[in-house]
Amino acid sequence: MTKPTADDLSKRWPNLADDRFGAEILFCTDDFFAAASRMLSHTAPVWKEGFFDDNGKWMDGWESRRKRAEGYDFAIVRLGLPGTLKGLDIDTTHFTGNFPPSASVQACYCEQGDPAEDANWVEILPSVSLAGDSHHIHAIDDERTWTHLKLNIYPDGGVARLRAWGRPRAQIDTAASGEPVDLAAVVNGGRALACSDEHFGRMANILNPGRGINMGDGWETARRRTPGNDWVIVALGHPGTIRKIEVDTAHFKGNYPDSCSIQAAYVKGGTDDQIETQSLFWRELLPQQKLQAHEQHLFSDEINDLGPITHVRLNIFPDGGISRLRLIGTPLPSEPEA
Repeated sequence: MTKPTADDLSKRWPNLADDRFGAEILFCTDDFFAAASRMLSHTAPVWKEGFFDDNGKWMDGWESRRKRAEGYDFAIVRLGLPGTLKGLDIDTTHFTGNFPPSASVQACYCEQGDPAEDANWVEILPSVSLAGDSHHIHAIDDERTWTHLKLNIYPDGGVARLRAWGRPRAQIDTAASGEPVDLAAVVNGGRALACSDEHFGRMANILNPGRGINMGDGWETARRRTPGNDWVIVALGHPGTIRKIEVDTAHFKGNYPDSCSIQAAYVKGGTDDQIETQSLFWRELLPQQKLQAHEQHLFSDEINDLGPITHVRLNIFPDGGISRLRLIGTPLPSEPEA
């Protein structure tokens, strides 16, 4: 089995420990040199040459002081998105003489609130060796849902980023009937599955919270020099009927698509890998619409009533950048458990 790369995992799964989704540090034994909260930043670690604070060299990550007694350091993370983990990255970028020699990761599930002292922590990554200034990617084969992680470093040192890619658990309350929600939002379990191209910006960005902060915080394809158009396929966090659509081209001014359309379907069974071919024949949810630069485009009357759907294919003509896609609708009530 080929070892996955960070690129492989981040293309397919969101980082459940991303600060943009509300992930936070609940506790750490020591962060004398660098705040543990930096470890959850969605940005890449940076190096500030010659920059020092009151405690020493400023580092973009979590760094504890040198341990002079028994024990080891650890940090407890509340995931921004509870879910099933597919891979971890213990990233020591820029930590060269101050990285931990090894680390392990535990997880727990809390139905409500945060773990108590007697919480049942399960080891999902046994102790692994670490190197300086490196990514340490590990696939996780476990279908259980987790809400919290504990990163243990032996005995001390610095970690730039902890990334926990996985499938978010849908957090839509189907009991709140009639309440429209964004069925595609990553915080509601939505996922970008496949796209024709993501040369300049990741497809997963279009499902992130808030408006894009810049062009890099969206999905942007290369300039198309052949016939056809670009597209992205999105799985909803929960089946539902779409009532309103928002296509946001924030920050895309000279490179927004000329127009867009959306196809949709209710998909039963199959795998993510089979979706791309199926999507060619999906029905039209939103007929082709003209787009403008740096603008939120809202559609409601233009939407065709297809009933409940699970997947959409956003087509852009011929290429360009989209900041966000919102699919506001009524979730299908969940079937009662047997």
